[in-house]
Amino acid sequence: MANSEIEDTIAAVGYAKVLVTLAPNVMGAALEATTAGGDNSVRALAEAKKLEKHFIVPSEAQQESLALGARVSASRNFNRAVDPATRRLRVYPHLGLAIGYVDKSGAAALEASAATSNVVKAPELSLIRPTAVRPAHRKAALSWGLKALGADAMWSAGFDGKDVVVGHLDTGVDGSHPSLKGAIFDFAEFDLAGDKVPNAKPHDSGEHGTHTAGTIAGRAGAKGAFGMAPGAKLASGLVIEGGQVIERILSGMDWIIERGCPILSMSLGLRGFTPAFEQIINALRTAGVLPVIAVGNEGALSSRSPGNYDTVLSVGAMDAAQTVPLFSSSQKFTRPNEPLVPDLVAPGMGVLSCIPGGRFAEMDGTSMATPHIAGLAALLRQARPQASIADLEQAILGSCRLPPGMPVARGNRGVPNGPRAFQLLTGSPLPVAATAASRRRPVKPAAAAARPGKPVAAKKRAGRPVAAAARAGKPGKKAKPT
Repeated sequence: MANSEIEDTIAAVGYAKVLVTLAPNVMGAALEATTAGGDNSVRALAEAKKLEKHFIVPSEAQQESLALGARVSASRNFNRAVDPATRRLRVYPHLGLAIGYVDKSGAAALEASAATSNVVKAPELSLIRPTAVRPAHRKAALSWGLKALGADAMWSAGFDGKDVVVGHLDTGVDGSHPSLKGAIFDFAEFDLAGDKVPNAKPHDSGEHGTHTAGTIAGRAGAKGAFGMAPGAKLASGLVIEGGQVIERILSGMDWIIERGCPILSMSLGLRGFTPAFEQIINALRTAGVLPVIAVGNEGALSSRSPGNYDTVLSVGAMDAAQTVPLFSSSQKFTRPNEPLVPDLVAPGMGVLSCIPGGRFAEMDGTSMATPHIAGLAALLRQARPQASIADLEQAILGSCRLPPGMPVARGNRGVPNGPRAFQLLTGSPLPVAATAASRRRPVKPAAAAARPGKPVAAKKRAGRPVAAAARAGKPGKKAKPT
């Protein structure tokens, strides 16, 4: 399928953009080069020179236009490792991937090369936009979504996501918003060509990114509490939309791995199913990153890639009445493992969060549901820092319950619950805080609970499987619905 797509595109326009999975020997050389310091792209490119000859610059005029747009998007001039007008390929050393344009002979050479293990047509992803946006009027102590997932009980026991860094790839984030004060661990902007803009300050090219960021780690304020993990921090990348979208997103993912984030929240995808992103998701999981991805807003019998993969934590939406709204995507595949998506549903209707300029808004969409689950994963990671991403995933899935009247075909496992997930992860019930003071200090759960340590970004991503839940199958594979 992938090769025929490449062939068809080349037949139509003379070239195709391809995504190449590097062979282990090339990937190892690239990573070894980057650890020596300097620019990752330049050093990795030097190690992958044997592949560069198979790529082309498809149209000098088109590339020059791209280069100009990239310079404008950066809002400043800076020295680039490679001029976008002359770049033949880009290498992502932490992902083990390369991307560029090839003609017919180049595609054949890459397929035959010992330096590559897979070649597919590069996908073009887009933002999963909210289905509705409304001004925020309500002022509640705790948003309905947090209550639905048991976030308040987790906080009362001392778990608010402290020391956990969550990866966030979106339209950016307004770091000056009062609700995100102290929440930004790091920020990166990737321009239209996919190059990192030096010294970029946290900002949002729209509203979507600040809203999803607030749902993950927003601090309580004038509109009450709406951030699932208000003690966590964000590594936020501005990667979408416009320009070379796939290059920008891959640059963001490579950066997320480099920053050591154990969790990645993404509300973007390509409509329908394509296997082109499978190698990317595999690379994330191998690096110890749990991909939490929206399934899409196109309704039943539809989904988006990579949110429809069996290797991601796929998230659909529900409303306050615990029903699945019509827009939330769902689809069944013929594959033996995880045939139904989404894996679960989370609050995705009337979701209150922050938007740029110190403002607030309510939005609907699976984009709003996804950061709820990323935030829940952060709470659990704090509870057991040595837990692997498979441990976190299995605990969340195992905690799900299907509400009465919610069809399995639309909600799959149903709604997760923080306290139940905590017990699955640690082997102990969630401690009950007896005093207000105890809410301000993490409470050490009995027996298997983790001890506070260094920030997650510096920890090893390993741990024992979740009790009973993760024993049946390989790491990264999901247990059967309960």
